[in-house]
Amino acid sequence: MAQKQRQKKSNTHYVTIKGTKEGLILHLDDTCSFDQLLEELETKLIHPGTEDSSESPKITVKVKVGKRYLNKPQEEILRNIIYQKKNLIVDMVESDVITREEAEFMKKENEITSVCRMIRSGQILKVQGDLLLVGDVNPGGTVAATGNIFVMGTLKGNVHAGCEGRKSAVITASVLNPTLVRIADQFINEEENDQAYSGECAYLDEEDNTIKFDRLHILHQMRPGLNRL
Repeated sequence: MAQKQRQKKSNTHYVTIKGTKEGLILHLDDTCSFDQLLEELETKLIHPGTEDSSESPKITVKVKVGKRYLNKPQEEILRNIIYQKKNLIVDMVESDVITREEAEFMKKENEITSVCRMIRSGQILKVQGDLLLVGDVNPGGTVAATGNIFVMGTLKGNVHAGCEGRKSAVITASVLNPTLVRIADQFINEEENDQAYSGECAYLDEEDNTIKFDRLHILHQMRPGLNRL
């Protein structure tokens, strides 16, 4: 019985190597111990004839560790083992585990900050995540958010949704007649937009990378991610 268990253990594969056009992908088992992983990694990365391959072209390696959490020293050990194989270089280490800081950032990015006030000329309101403003934005006032912006009022000032690069962000207002509209890194000003938009929305069409205006009912098709229930 014990012999069968030892045989089963010895036949377990902790490291799976897959070749692609871009290089190699290493799938590392996330249930074994870290030492077992290193032992098999050292064995599987030995290729006859590669000891003098310093002139060979570098092969990029993507390492996938699944649900295993790697601290910085462990990740450095993995990178060093792979780097010691003269023609291999680590492109990235990919994990399904997120850190507390990443989780808190994702939580904030998906939160809606509600504000009930008027944004007057010269005032700036900026939030992380989505913004729900109950009030008007006067000409010269500015509202910005890393996510979407929803204004229950008249928006006549400057507005910047997705201000850290989120191209899927949208802008809506009861009366949408802004001076300047920005979504991610694209913008349109009042000289290019001389129409008044009542109860409609603005979004970035990623096909031609331009900001477009439309009716609210199209949002559930254009941005299904807005449905969070």
